[in-house]
Amino acid sequence: MAILDHPPVPSQPDPADAPPARGWRRARKPLIGLLVCLLLLCAAALTGILWLQATVEGKLQRLPDTFTGLTDRPAKPTSGSAADAMNILVLGTDTRSDTPTTGAEAPGWQPGQARSDTMLLVHIDGDRDSASVISIPRDSWVDIPGHGKGKVNWAYSFGGPSLTVETVEKLTDVRIDHLTVIDWDGFKALTDAIGGVDIYIPKTVYDSARGVRWEAGSHHLDGEQALLYVRQRYGLQDGDLDRVARQQAFLRTLLEQTLEQELRKNPDQVLDLFSLFSEHASVDDDWSTIQMAKLAASLRNLRTGDISYLTVPTDGTGMVGDQSVVRLDPSRDRDLWRAVGEDRMAEWSEANRDLLTPDVVR
Repeated sequence: MAILDHPPVPSQPDPADAPPARGWRRARKPLIGLLVCLLLLCAAALTGILWLQATVEGKLQRLPDTFTGLTDRPAKPTSGSAADAMNILVLGTDTRSDTPTTGAEAPGWQPGQARSDTMLLVHIDGDRDSASVISIPRDSWVDIPGHGKGKVNWAYSFGGPSLTVETVEKLTDVRIDHLTVIDWDGFKALTDAIGGVDIYIPKTVYDSARGVRWEAGSHHLDGEQALLYVRQRYGLQDGDLDRVARQQAFLRTLLEQTLEQELRKNPDQVLDLFSLFSEHASVDDDWSTIQMAKLAASLRNLRTGDISYLTVPTDGTGMVGDQSVVRLDPSRDRDLWRAVGEDRMAEWSEANRDLLTPDVVR
């Protein structure tokens, strides 16, 4: 039997067979959890995109070539907060169509078929901390490119969405980023869909044009009643200007009831409202549903108290031939539109609080 001069050397384990280091075992679970979370977020994002495409895009009607062919437009700021601000032109038309769900009446805009009875320029600040809703009275006497002087609501009748955008840009020197249109039937359907809106009337008034008496006090309006309320001008002291104030008051109350109450209780209603909007409005064909969703997400911290409502300053009413018109005030208007273009509306509103629409209107 052989005698070993030295004890046998134990075989060394293969590093590949070594158990994982304890530190890796501790870190593996959190890393796997993080990976799962990322996968879930990606899946949720993909689901949201697919939902938008299937639910919203399928219902949303587009206004083709809204900005195509427009020349000599105001420049879009490229730096500072103004570069991130957004200006949306919102039109309410008096279309009489068989389908009460759209502002883009089939088979598309036709000359003389509709006028823009309501015109709002919605300015959303670049920091998304505040916004402004600026009404341009429908009887405002302005230059309509290619048609001379006329009421601003004629532009939609003469040339549809594109000419309306061009007219407003010439008037304000503010670049319009997007356009949305809703007709009166769509307005009624939208109001009914959210369960109606509560408004307060400070003094009893009578609308002689429609034979409606509005008693002083609180009212819960359905779609048909809401349309009568926002369209009244006869029986109101300042006629069309009071009607504009009513429209702003209605919009403010609607936002308060939906955003401040319902959405805080049930954030899922954001998707429901998005879908509802797609059924009752039309938008320019450059505004994708993804862009709209991103805008909605960026406004998640905006509260109704951060939104200012006003009418472009005017110099009263008058007559041009047999036309009753609203005369704008170029000196004060110029300062307002400059503030919009430079994204200084929060500052302008604070300095011009007397021009803001009050909480209670006639």
